[in-house]
Parts: sequence; C-alpha cells; structure tokens
Amino acid sequence: MRPDGRFAPSPTGVLHVGNLRTALLAWLFARSQEARFLMRVEDLDTGRVRSEFEDQQLADLAAVGLDWDGPVVRQSERQELYADALARLDAAGLLYRCWCTRAEIREAASAAHGPLPEGAYPGTCRELTAAEVAEREAGGRPPAWRVRGGGAQVTFVDRLCGETTGEVDDFVVRRNDGAYAYNLAVVVDDADQEIGEVVRGADLLDSTPRQLWLGAQLGLRALTYAHVPLMLGPDGARLAKRHGAVTLADRAELGQSATDVRRELLAPFGLAGYETMEELAEHFDPTAIR
Repeated sequence: MRPDGRFAPSPTGVLHVGNLRTALLAWLFARSQEARFLMRVEDLDTGRVRSEFEDQQLADLAAVGLDWDGPVVRQSERQELYADALARLDAAGLLYRCWCTRAEIREAASAAHGPLPEGAYPGTCRELTAAEVAEREAGGRPPAWRVRGGGAQVTFVDRLCGETTGEVDDFVVRRNDGAYAYNLAVVVDDADQEIGEVVRGADLLDSTPRQLWLGAQLGLRALTYAHVPLMLGPDGARLAKRHGAVTLADRAELGQSATDVRRELLAPFGLAGYETMEELAEHFDPTAIR
C-alpha cells in the first residue's frame, strides 16, 4: 500500500507548537516516501468547533511550510459514509444500545470482577432483557451505540513504538446526541481516503487496537502506524497553554517567524540545517525520532 499520510486537526482551538510538530512529522513521513499528504478537519463535535479556529489552524500549518494534496476534507460533510458503516456493523450483530451515564459507567467499572483497562466499558447494557430495554426506552434518555468488542486482543507493530497489544472493549461508535464517535469516523475516513500510514501523537497509541479491530469488522485494509512523541513543557507535562508562548502568534510576539519555529521544532531530529521543505523531505530520517 502506498504510504499516503494525513493530518487531521479538530477546530476547537488554536494549534500549539506541539501540534505543529506532529503535523510536520506526518508531512515528512509521507513526502520523504513520495506519497500523498492529505488534510482532514475533524469537526464532528459541533458544540465545540468554530470556523475561525479551522481558518487559523490551516493558516498556521501553511505558515510552517505544509502543503497538501487535493481539497480539505471535513467530517461534517461525510455523514452518509459513517451511517453506512454503522448500518453494516448493526447488520452483522456487532452493535447494541447503551443508556449508561458516565457516573454509572464509573461505578460499574469499579465494581467489576477482574481488572478493566482504564476507561473501558464494563458491558452493563450488553445483554439487557426486552423488559429492561423497554424500561430504558420509556425513560426518554437517548441511547449511545456500542460495539461488541468482547475484550478482543489486537497486536500491531508501530514503526516507532514497536509491538503493542491492546484490549478492545465495547466502545461507543455513535454518541447519545447522534454524533458519530471518533473511532468510527477515523477508520471510515482513513479507508475512504486510501491512507496507508497514520502518523500521529503518542497519546493516541491506545486507541489503535480499537481502530484496527473495527476496520477488520468492516472488511477494510489494515494500516501502518507511527506514533510520534508528544512535545512536553518545562515541567515534563504535555505541552499546554499554561506553559506560555505555545502558538505561532505567541512566538511572533517574541520576534520568531514561522520558519524560525519550524527550525526549532525539527532541530531535535537533525533537520535544523535545511531551509526548504524539499530539503527536509530529502534528508528526513524516521529513526532519528525518539
């Protein structure tokens, strides 16, 4: 499979330099292999997304030198694809409705027999009787839709993190407000856009077994992955606004150009001495990422 790549920001705020570094690395992985690089806006969380954030994010990405192939794709315009995938999973008997609140999930997980992965759903609504379903329907609370993951074990080899095994719980694929969940949308999108290699932050490593499992249930090709290290603040915690000058606008106020920022971000990977994006792609070495 051609190693076409992508970057997929959520327009819920301004990108910080850690996000920009991940985007640069995703671009370098693709372009160094003469592959396509696509831009996808993950805007399904309608309560938080803002068009002005999308505009600023795309402008900042272009400012540090990124280009992409074809038009920007937006998840909000792809609802039919997600609906079709959901219907296929339902027809295969892989879905069930769940009425649990977050508090109920936490309580059930703490009382479950045996250890559960952090955040895993304990299966409370998996085998409800007809009477129990009717009772919940009468309550008026709309249900979420979950897959029957059944604790499946999925092992994959990440290009940077090595062999990783994760357990697949009964995760949500459609929320109770009707929005399609990230894990469903990203699997459908990557397949539809013919992405070959996903390069993203290491914070998403734990979600990969779920996505590989879901793709297999939908009959989709397995992708390869490279989860890059997160950028940390001076205190060793994940970079955030509290760490000070973390956006391009912040850095501009300090007298740094977007090119200066790009040079700083790529310096740890032996790329500080190259000025053009073409030179960066030519000399990029994935083994330098630690």
